[in-house]
Amino acid sequence: MENKTIARTLRLLSQLMELHNENPFKIKSVANAAFKVDKLPFAIRDKTFEEIALIDGLGKSISAKVWELLQTGFMIELQTILAETPEGIVEMLGIKGIGPKKISVIWKDLAIENIGELYYACNENRLIEAKGFGLKTQEEIKKVIEFQMAAHGKFLYAQAEGFVNTLFEDLAVWLRSISGEPLLGVAGAYRRCLEIIEEIEFVIGAESIDEIVTRISEFEPLQFEAQGDDALIAHSPTGLKIKLYVVAKHDFHLNWFKLTGNEKHVTEVLALAGNGPFNDEQSIYQKAGLAFVEPELREGLNEIELAKANKLPHLITYNDLKGSLHNHSTWSDGVHTLEQMALYCKDNLQLEYLGICDHSKSAFYANGLNEQRVYAQHQEIEALNAKLAPFKIFKGIESDILFDGSLDYSDDILKTFDFVVASVHSILRMDEEKATSRLIKAIENPYTTILGHPTGRLLLSRKGYPIDYAKVIDACAANNVVIEINANPLRLDLDWRWHRYALEKGVILSINPDAHRTEGFHDMKYGVLAGRKGGLQAKQCLNSYSVNEIADHFKNRINNI
Repeated sequence: MENKTIARTLRLLSQLMELHNENPFKIKSVANAAFKVDKLPFAIRDKTFEEIALIDGLGKSISAKVWELLQTGFMIELQTILAETPEGIVEMLGIKGIGPKKISVIWKDLAIENIGELYYACNENRLIEAKGFGLKTQEEIKKVIEFQMAAHGKFLYAQAEGFVNTLFEDLAVWLRSISGEPLLGVAGAYRRCLEIIEEIEFVIGAESIDEIVTRISEFEPLQFEAQGDDALIAHSPTGLKIKLYVVAKHDFHLNWFKLTGNEKHVTEVLALAGNGPFNDEQSIYQKAGLAFVEPELREGLNEIELAKANKLPHLITYNDLKGSLHNHSTWSDGVHTLEQMALYCKDNLQLEYLGICDHSKSAFYANGLNEQRVYAQHQEIEALNAKLAPFKIFKGIESDILFDGSLDYSDDILKTFDFVVASVHSILRMDEEKATSRLIKAIENPYTTILGHPTGRLLLSRKGYPIDYAKVIDACAANNVVIEINANPLRLDLDWRWHRYALEKGVILSINPDAHRTEGFHDMKYGVLAGRKGGLQAKQCLNSYSVNEIADHFKNRINNI
């Protein structure tokens, strides 16, 4: 065993001891020993126990731990303390800029237990008010986590979006210097709006392929190199892989189509349409005898059958949204006041209504509302509704689903809300049977209006608890409960792959930004993209209802209890 490995083990032990508030003198001794071992000019593994005990800075107790590690490969004391520490908390110790003291606050005060939840909390600005933190520290932590995500070669769609848009514009400008007015398109998973992106594919259609390949070195934003499969390859500053295909201009639309769709979709369409040439993508589908399939739907599911029967859904657009539900204010862990959130929806977004859903009393880490504060917030809502009419704020709450599936307010409190979003936020380690029964019990609560982020997943960082999707969706259908598409790009939960099943069962979906600040409302566009992938139509989306329609929907539910 190398000295550095021994030193890292001792350093981890000292960090965990500090995290668990053990004796400061003992912590300092272990940390000092880690430093000493790391700097030794000889291999400690070659020494006897007696020789190790004589090393300056180790002493009898720590020497025994080192000897135990060398003989067995582990330290019992370290294993014991690791067993008492969530795995995600241990991973946080590797984040530059936060030590055990800050991690203790994150874990014990904010109830955050892994890096995914920490990144989500940074996006919610939840760290700013925590002891020992501030905006600068929060942003530094966020950047480090994003760098770690990028190191795995995978990116959220929202993370790639700004770079892709800028690169597209830069390429379009550069192509003006190329003869023959080349064509340009974005293809691949990005064009299909998949939630996780591993590479970005661009297609250029040119009169002279050689001219593009020869002059691509002039393109300053990126350095492309010729590699396999006829693509030029480059990488963004964050490590995102860029593939640039250069094809003959007369074959641009065929190649754009081929490089966009899922392989199964492309194969089935071209078996009907042949290989062109085609003037545009619409011509490909027309030649195949199919209705045009939007890029988001080209996943090789049932879109070909629907296109043959001319039964493709009329996909929802951002402009179909009339309001925003499931949002937070300074009443719990939001950044902006209730009035600021409402005015932003009314004046900036031209929406008809806002659904406010601050955290409930169990979410102590998010300043959740107890019964008295619920009443006070309702008083403010009524005053604002009188002031902002005809714009309306609906009284909502994000009520925690407790371990047994019950909600964390009595019926007397629940009935005072216009609508209730029921969500799981704690005790996420469950098997599928428990997680499913927990959700179904909450769904069967007559006051549950919307099931919030059904699996609790955080993309690229937390898988979410396992559920029997069909049983949960069936329960929502039976109880007239809406399912949320949480539009935060870290969540996008319910997964689009289950939207079709939900819609077939008659379940209404709701595109909810889960906004904790005014900027968060713009996340609804990512929810729209996810909804489009799942075949969602405006008539099947709760917040596509007008203010009067949604008011009637809420009122009818309450009247039927």
